[in-house]
Amino acid sequence: MSENTMQEEWNEEISDGNETMENADIQENELSEIEKLKQEIQKEKDQYLRLFAEFDNFKKRTAKERFDIFKTANAETITSLIPVIDDFERGLKEIEKSENNELLKGVELIYHKLVETLRGKGLKAVEVKSGDVFDTDFMEAITQIPSPSEDLKGKVVDIVETGYALNDKIIRYAKVVIGQ
Repeated sequence: MSENTMQEEWNEEISDGNETMENADIQENELSEIEKLKQEIQKEKDQYLRLFAEFDNFKKRTAKERFDIFKTANAETITSLIPVIDDFERGLKEIEKSENNELLKGVELIYHKLVETLRGKGLKAVEVKSGDVFDTDFMEAITQIPSPSEDLKGKVVDIVETGYALNDKIIRYAKVVIGQ
């Protein structure tokens, strides 16, 4: 084999090696670009999922707020009708004293209709009885008097005004007299 031939073979091997290295570099560049693209896609996917989750939470929160608003939208009107119920109760007590049965029946009918209508809207009276332990969550003490008996110390002696709750939220505390 001549020196030229050997030189040519070497040059071919070197160029083949260079081409192989160039191909390897190109493949490496393509792989790194593919990895970069995969990372970008994953990043975009994560952002999309977070945005979707935020939007879903926003929808749930606004639906709950809307429901709460509808639930308590009539609170002001119902609260303003509570004194009317008090007046009805006082009027019924006075009519009972007069023994006018027809008037009593008519007023009771109107009173019960009003109370049932308001109950349908979520209003309920807070149950308080004489002898109950004073509870600041449902009652407001307007005065203290010497207790008529030892067992009424720190307990409700008299109920001056009925308390009311609208959808389990106290809108008027029961006004009570407490024994000391």
